[in-house]
Amino acid sequence: MMMQVSQHHRSYYSQKSPAFLSLFLLFLPIFSPDLFSPLSRSYSSLFSEWNAPQSRHVRLLQGALQWQTPFKQQLELWTPLSHQGWKPCQDSQKPHSLPEKSRGYIQVFLDGGLNQQRMGICDAVAVAKILNATLVIPHLEVNSVWQDSSSFAEVFDLDHFINSLSDEISIVRELPVEYSWSTREYYGTGIRETRIKTAPVHASADWYLENVLPVLQRYGIAAISPFSHRLAFDNLPKSIQQLRCMVNFESLLFVPHIRILGDTLVNRLRYPNNFSGQSSEKYVVLHLRFDKDMAAHSACDFGGGRAEKLALARYRQVIWQGRVLKTQFTNEELRNQGRCPLTPEEIGLLLAALGFSNNTRLYLASHKVYGGEARISTLRKLFPRIEDKRSLATADERKKVEGKASLLAAVDYYVSMHSDIFISASPGNMHNAMLGHRAYQNLKTIRPNMALLGQLFLNQSIGWPGFQNAVVVGHKNRQGQIRVRKEKQSIYTYPVPDCMCRT
Repeated sequence: MMMQVSQHHRSYYSQKSPAFLSLFLLFLPIFSPDLFSPLSRSYSSLFSEWNAPQSRHVRLLQGALQWQTPFKQQLELWTPLSHQGWKPCQDSQKPHSLPEKSRGYIQVFLDGGLNQQRMGICDAVAVAKILNATLVIPHLEVNSVWQDSSSFAEVFDLDHFINSLSDEISIVRELPVEYSWSTREYYGTGIRETRIKTAPVHASADWYLENVLPVLQRYGIAAISPFSHRLAFDNLPKSIQQLRCMVNFESLLFVPHIRILGDTLVNRLRYPNNFSGQSSEKYVVLHLRFDKDMAAHSACDFGGGRAEKLALARYRQVIWQGRVLKTQFTNEELRNQGRCPLTPEEIGLLLAALGFSNNTRLYLASHKVYGGEARISTLRKLFPRIEDKRSLATADERKKVEGKASLLAAVDYYVSMHSDIFISASPGNMHNAMLGHRAYQNLKTIRPNMALLGQLFLNQSIGWPGFQNAVVVGHKNRQGQIRVRKEKQSIYTYPVPDCMCRT
């Protein structure tokens, strides 16, 4: 008989019998998944939040709540970036002509979340250009974490995408009937000569000419999967690099209903009283990036006690099967190296130390936060004017995007691009995409100094004045200043000098 635990019993065991909980959690991972699968799924969520996380930085929190940020510091923080001597390249003399005859059709199957798929689309256009091939609208895979089956046309404005690139490459919405057999299902049922599985990470243009072009010439079609990160960032013609930039920053517009919802959220952030005569407010977008997947992969301790540690270890074992190498380091070592994502409490302390007052309008761009509202409560103490999609928009306004991770992420991306300041709690695809796109438009983006913050948060004796000063000094040059791309770095994160030209 399946064991059920009511709310009453959960409360009883958590208060009266902590030993029962510890023992159950200790032995839960060894039971057969088949025996416990429905139960383990429900308990995984329950146990990860069994002990509500307490504040880990009480002294700093008290200091932040009492601190009055000087007006001059606030003014400097909100001041837009001055012109930095770079602007998007506009090469009016560049010839635009399609090849007389396409060499065949290129298909790509893109995994990952929205921002990883976005980079894959840009690379797919570049590869089609390199091969003088016709690009089939990329297929977006169902992500194993987000479970979203949205297609390209449900996320991006398909007409704009095709029309904006019409002078660069040929693009088709679907294959002609003679190639209709070339589907995702076809490649999932066996080895196929038209599928390229061997594309190395950061492959060169020559690799595609030597390995994919012969397949195109023989069969008229080539399907490349996996494709994420399968094109190098270096040693490519300037025209190819600028084409990738054009796709990322100009050709990939979201579908109209996402832009409309995004504008609605931006207007409500700017004008919270819905009064057209009031002056507009400034707002910060905070990407928390603190979901269970992120917390487990980091192998760090987040203050949830033994129950949380065991729940994350179990999740890590199931998802990555022991391949997370960070688990060999202690929590202190990981934090000193800046490899632990900031908790909502810690990102709140960072914002307060930088000079944001408790009246700051804050928009949370995040998937479900690990630990729920209990984890966010400290952040709310520091910044009570927190908003997100659900607090700003009605259920009816959200109905076209609700339950679809890619569309929800697209809304957050749109709102982020219209914010005065963007900051992410830890590096990742969203952080990298915003860093590049906002640099392209000369917008302010704060990059947390993860190593510095890890060391400061480990220091149990530091007071608020010392913490605040160290944060300000350590982030002085991390607020959107242009950084020239180094070898092997992504042009989507660092668009100078490939995507931008000196004025």
